[in-house]
Amino acid sequence: MSEHIFEMEQEEGGLGKVEIAPEVIEVIAGIAASEVEGIAQMRGNFAAGVVERFGKKNHGKGVKVDLREEGVAIDIYCLIQFGVSIPNVAKKVQENVRQALFNMTGLEASEVNVHIVGIQFDGGKQEQEAEQ
Repeated sequence: MSEHIFEMEQEEGGLGKVEIAPEVIEVIAGIAASEVEGIAQMRGNFAAGVVERFGKKNHGKGVKVDLREEGVAIDIYCLIQFGVSIPNVAKKVQENVRQALFNMTGLEASEVNVHIVGIQFDGGKQEQEAEQ
């Protein structure tokens, strides 16, 4: 996660500056991605799983935000449901994340990369790629 805070440009005579932390962008992207039909769940790390077991929902899990000179790059790591079209679901995730980010912050994402890390079958069983 980047330590930078994104500052939005203000018009002359504005009231002040607006700063958006990368964690906010992670939450927006995480919720937008999980809303897409065909996404079974977002991939998190061990700590996120432990925190969720204690009742705190982590909406930013499975999302990595990188603030670059060219713009905001977002990486989404998710599991899909068995039987859905991976290219169609990935495209819908990209569109939904890009639109949600623009609507809520006015930021244009330079990249929305979708990483399918596993498939979830109907019984809740998962086939997941080995951790990298």
